[in-house]
Amino acid sequence: MTEVNSPPRVGRWTRLVTARPRLSLLAALVLTVLAVLAGSGVADRLGAGGWEDPAAESTYATKALEREFPDSQPNLLLLVDAGSASVDDPAVTAEANRLTARLAAERGVTGVGSYWSAKSPALRAEDGHEALIAARITGDEKQMGRTLDRIAPSLRGTHGPVKVEIGGIVAVRHEMQTIIQEDLTRAEMIALPITLLLLVMVFGSAIAALLPLGIGIVAILGTNAVLRGLTEFTDVSVFAMNLTTALGLGLAIDYALFIVRRFREELTAGADPSTAVATTLRTAGRTVLFSALTVAVSLAAMLLFPQYFLRSFAYAGMAVVLLAAAAALILLPAALLLLGPRVNSLDLRQLFRRGRSSSKPPGTAWARGAALVMRRAPFFALATTAVLVLLGLPFLGVKFGTADDRQLPASAESHVVQQHLRDGFPGSPGGGLEVLAEGKAGPAQYTAYKHRVAALPEVLRVDGPLVKGDSAYFTVQPRGEAVDAGVQHLVRELRATKAPFDTKVTGTAAVLVDSKHAIGERLPWAAAFIVIVTLLLVFLLTGSILIPIQAVLLNALSLTAMFGAVVWVFQDGHLSGLLGFTSPGSIETTLPVLMFCVAFGLSMDYGVFLLSRIKEEHDRTGDHEEAIRHGLQRTGGLITAAAVILAVVMVAIGTSRVTNTKMLGLGIALAVLMDAMIVRSLLVPAVMKLTGKATWWAPKALRRLHDRFGLSEGEVKLPRGAGNGATSHDAPADENGEGMADASGGLRSIR
Repeated sequence: MTEVNSPPRVGRWTRLVTARPRLSLLAALVLTVLAVLAGSGVADRLGAGGWEDPAAESTYATKALEREFPDSQPNLLLLVDAGSASVDDPAVTAEANRLTARLAAERGVTGVGSYWSAKSPALRAEDGHEALIAARITGDEKQMGRTLDRIAPSLRGTHGPVKVEIGGIVAVRHEMQTIIQEDLTRAEMIALPITLLLLVMVFGSAIAALLPLGIGIVAILGTNAVLRGLTEFTDVSVFAMNLTTALGLGLAIDYALFIVRRFREELTAGADPSTAVATTLRTAGRTVLFSALTVAVSLAAMLLFPQYFLRSFAYAGMAVVLLAAAAALILLPAALLLLGPRVNSLDLRQLFRRGRSSSKPPGTAWARGAALVMRRAPFFALATTAVLVLLGLPFLGVKFGTADDRQLPASAESHVVQQHLRDGFPGSPGGGLEVLAEGKAGPAQYTAYKHRVAALPEVLRVDGPLVKGDSAYFTVQPRGEAVDAGVQHLVRELRATKAPFDTKVTGTAAVLVDSKHAIGERLPWAAAFIVIVTLLLVFLLTGSILIPIQAVLLNALSLTAMFGAVVWVFQDGHLSGLLGFTSPGSIETTLPVLMFCVAFGLSMDYGVFLLSRIKEEHDRTGDHEEAIRHGLQRTGGLITAAAVILAVVMVAIGTSRVTNTKMLGLGIALAVLMDAMIVRSLLVPAVMKLTGKATWWAPKALRRLHDRFGLSEGEVKLPRGAGNGATSHDAPADENGEGMADASGGLRSIR
């Protein structure tokens, strides 16, 4: 091992981290306990909405209607089932009127009406056996949830000749929030033992296997405390908790694998624990920090969107990534310094390896695989690209929609109610559009406008207006489903219809139109932000012009299978029976943005691990092909093990009964596996072989910039000209110093 002087800032950081390891761990324990206290009850403060643009026309109209015409915005529905009797039966009518009066007397409930009081055909099922009581629960999401919890038990169930089930937007969102919390607890119970078992298989040592879990738990608990604090200032989606768990465990394991692997290398090479930790922080530590920045950048792009659903994932994701990196760079080195060689204790694999030995150097299969790919580089590059593009083709038929009750399992009460409305009630329940009219107008003007709207081809009927002062509103019932293309077109027609007063359109389809517009308007900026910052970061890592471009393009290509599967499975409904969900026939508008940001960041995470090792070897030897082979030999198993473990966590999240969460978990699991096993193993070495020595080219001005500000895993400055223009890197560790996952399958020890 060559002794070198590390950069001053790195040296100071190393001394700070390793000076008092016991004090560092004690401080971490105290902070974790405080985080548990600060983050307690966070789930109860999170919202289940956040898909709408707060600055959109539909949002303004909704709030104005809630303020001026609260009765126009019912969010609670009671489905009254008379069984074999008619809803007009005297006994049914009497019981329904009693229930209506009871609901109207509840605190926090307003605008109570029913079929029996209004005799509206829209509130009566076509078979005459079911009808609705509608009301509005006031307050914010949390207040509405508490009110629903209070009144629901006395309303739900059998009342004389009728049976009552509860639905409506407030019931859907409250039930979704409850189910997500239950499913997250179950996912953690599934993921933790399986993850621990896989870590034992990878590390060999039970002691080493516990370290990543500890870091992950610290990151998760810390992020819960951050989210709890954010709820004091802004809305945060309950869905963000799933990302906290997945990334907290997944990235903590990634970073711990990388750091523990390097620490073991140094111990094997003869370094004492203190020197091994210092070298690990100078090398793998810098790569982990760099990787965390690339993931955080991808997640930060969601802050550019106005929907708090997306912004919540940025809050949670950035917090958990940075906390996982901080724990890996502070707590893990302290623990390794105290453990020293005991990090290899309790090697449980010895129980299964008695009498078995292998003379193959670790990573041999990865090296052979890399050599094969490079010998047939054109074939592997074209074939892999063709397969990925083919898998992504279903995404060309994507249809965007909005989240509704079909996110819930078919047995969920609010889903059952809404399905009854879709199947048995006239028109498109929940698909009506409201037109808010503001400005002085007379009856003749309102009537003329109503006739113009009724003449539109997509309109079934127009109700209203209801007038209050200088405001009025109309209810427009469309002919199509709630958010189909025809109803979205009707929203645009209504907004273009001339009127002698200001009009604003809201409703489910209007919210979708505005949400799509907001995402489409900001998507190019978010993509540009991710691409530009990623190009800059990868340049600082490699000093190359071509490698950053390759990284961005190959990362994007690795996501095609995920997007194709999302449409084929969740939109088109294939495998819906096996996976247990109801397909709404569309994809919620914000989900592809979320999945792209998360999956792209994770792909960059693995890309950084591979590129840093290839760069290190290239700078040491100047041999382009040998650097690729060596990089895959040293990191192929590491990346595969990390991807498998992260996929396990994401699949556990994907067992959720809420479709969006299922889609997020299973989709990202697929993207992670495709990236690690296909793109990193086949496409990257093939493309780098084809680009040859030009891979490492950069103009002199940028080369000087990289020499001054660049980041790398290496340490040793070689003379300019040595190794084909090498810059800085250390001599490689002993090839026998570490085991990897064999390419033919099976996880082996990282020792």
